[in-house]
Amino acid sequence: MKLDWPKLALRWKEALGKYKYVLLVIGLGVVLMALPTTGQRDKGQEGAQAPAEGFDLEAFEEKMERALSQVEGAGEVRVVLTLDSDGRQILAQDQERDREGGGSSTTVTVGRGSGQQEVVPLQTLAPEFRGALVVCPGGGDPRIQLRLLEAVSALTGLGTDRISICQGNT
Repeated sequence: MKLDWPKLALRWKEALGKYKYVLLVIGLGVVLMALPTTGQRDKGQEGAQAPAEGFDLEAFEEKMERALSQVEGAGEVRVVLTLDSDGRQILAQDQERDREGGGSSTTVTVGRGSGQQEVVPLQTLAPEFRGALVVCPGGGDPRIQLRLLEAVSALTGLGTDRISICQGNT
């Protein structure tokens, strides 16, 4: 079978003229599909949370005990703190969204050499305290109670209704 090139070229010309808009839309669709997705890449969005490193409740209690023992008339102070939640870190997230509203989220990591990866913290949240108990020999004196109450409230962020000051043994 021998092809007649001039007739074939004429037929294509007629088809292009007749269906030019349909072919234009199809071509535009192919080009748009070939482009990378136009999803939004938001670095630094709040996302995953990881336990905060570095907060030591016992060390914090000891530091408070040393400081509160310096209050005149308090004597040797013992402090017990309870936590509602320990500190947390909000980690950087890389979020991709597609046109349909779906998407994915991954935690951002940084290479530290030798194959080590570390997460990127955006914010470190302080622990939330539930309550505090302070026991000291001077805890029966209302003036000392008030000073200790104000000091513990300032250090922990607790309201005075969540702090108990008690008189202890000398």
